[in-house]
Amino acid sequence: MSKYAITPEVESNLRVALRGCDELLVQSEFAQKLARSHATGVPLRVKLGLDPTAPDIHLGHTVVLNKMRQLQDLGHTVIFLIGDFTSMIGDPSGRNTTRPPLTREQIEENAKTYYAQASMVLDPARTEIRYNSEWCDPLGARGMIQLASRYTVARMMERDDFTKRFKSGVPISVHEFLYPLMQGYDSVALKSDIELGGTDQKFNLLVGRELQKEYGQEPQCILTMPLLEGTDGVEKMSKSKNNYIGIGEAPDSMFGKLMSVSDTLMWRYYELLSFKSLEEIAALRAEVQAGRNPRDAKVMLAQEIITRFHSRQAAEAALASFEARFRDGAIPDDMPEIKIQGAPIGILKLLREASLASSGAEAQRNIEQGGVRIDGNKIEDKALQLSAGTYVLQVGKRKFARVTLV
Repeated sequence: MSKYAITPEVESNLRVALRGCDELLVQSEFAQKLARSHATGVPLRVKLGLDPTAPDIHLGHTVVLNKMRQLQDLGHTVIFLIGDFTSMIGDPSGRNTTRPPLTREQIEENAKTYYAQASMVLDPARTEIRYNSEWCDPLGARGMIQLASRYTVARMMERDDFTKRFKSGVPISVHEFLYPLMQGYDSVALKSDIELGGTDQKFNLLVGRELQKEYGQEPQCILTMPLLEGTDGVEKMSKSKNNYIGIGEAPDSMFGKLMSVSDTLMWRYYELLSFKSLEEIAALRAEVQAGRNPRDAKVMLAQEIITRFHSRQAAEAALASFEARFRDGAIPDDMPEIKIQGAPIGILKLLREASLASSGAEAQRNIEQGGVRIDGNKIEDKALQLSAGTYVLQVGKRKFARVTLV
């Protein structure tokens, strides 16, 4: 790559790329790509691939989508890649068992909402949407064999989850080796300059970089973003963990979930989800440390996010609804925080274990009298089962607990 001048504008763009990121490989190469783009006026090709394994996008997904939008606003070409082909293989990243592949029908159904929801973050007019079946299907058996010849089993076994499974005797199906190969081939087909992903995707992104070299292309840089913890503050945000906040959820639901996160986790959400500058966030944090109620900062974050995915009016209405249900009901700023094992768990047992009822009979009586609420919603079902996640439990007007089920 020819040397281009690193101007102040290039340095500014590099700072935008680095904000909140976990790792940028290779930073010096990316700075040169930015400098070349600035000098020639040719935008960089920025790739993000998402497999439509579930129908909804949650705030965890938007961490990397936000970074895409930032690069898009700098004038670069954003490629939103829907992995309709790779979804049929199943991404083994971070898994200790073989992931069941999805059917074509499941993939098509999930993909319907993906781009529409992603467009709530990205600018649709400036986004190139692609499906990797465009180039993966035509490969055929011969092309797949030729692709596989460009990567060794030894390199594949450097992947941490494969190594752990092999050492512990957990089966690894041959088709799982195809996943990083096919994701890497996407980068070749799209001639990407930089690929984004979560930290759990680092191996796959590096495969793309190596395959581009094999095909005589300039290797892409890779930028990994941290995995956002869910509302429980423990596991990464996931629908299967029931600790997620979907970007298509109703404003009241989003507001309640955001207000339920811990004061510590709130700052993590600010860094990875807020569009406020780092200086603004630091100033707000200093105010809280100096005595300002952290609830104020949480309300500001909830309103910013709901405004983004709904509207300013929806955010104001969600705040008014929340205050009517919680603040007017004298919910305390501080309440016991309890972690309980054994999810899913019945509501009667949960109230006992959270010390909000002395017996199952008392718990049942409180529900019958309309005195039990979860996240502000009155509970009437005595057989209710709660899955893993974090909940604000209220019994009567004075008993509260923030309970995390695992």
